[in-house]
Amino acid sequence: CTGNGICKCRVCECFPNFTGSACDCSLDTTPCMASNGQICNGRGTCECGTCNCTDPKFQGPTCEMCQTCLGVCAEHKDCVQCRAFDKGEKKETCSHECMHFNMTRVESRDKLPQPGQPNPLSHCKEKDVDDCWFYFTYSVNSNGEANVHVVE
Repeated sequence: CTGNGICKCRVCECFPNFTGSACDCSLDTTPCMASNGQICNGRGTCECGTCNCTDPKFQGPTCEMCQTCLGVCAEHKDCVQCRAFDKGEKKETCSHECMHFNMTRVESRDKLPQPGQPNPLSHCKEKDVDDCWFYFTYSVNSNGEANVHVVE
């Protein structure tokens, strides 16, 4: 019974939190917990303590790795550009497509938030429509609010 139960009459009687004919299936979902607090990142099922990813784009132990997904920077680039500089592909639709984050302007790159804070933070360097670089950070706090700091 793989040490997770007692064998009685050639049948395993499993200890709590274990199941299966050999008690080899853990019912503990802790190993399936993704960094966002969801089981298998909401993109799979936890079976015997292992994620079975149901969304084919996502893989890895907690279904959080996505090779084909846009990164945080590329995903928010157009909205940051229109909110901060009033230009880019979303300039005309900015007011209703790009209000999902709080935005703070900072004077220079060294004034951007730095790693080490409790919220996950992405440092971004993207090109605008005029082929100029602009810099911003993107983070989500514990209340689920997105915060962007952008260099003027």
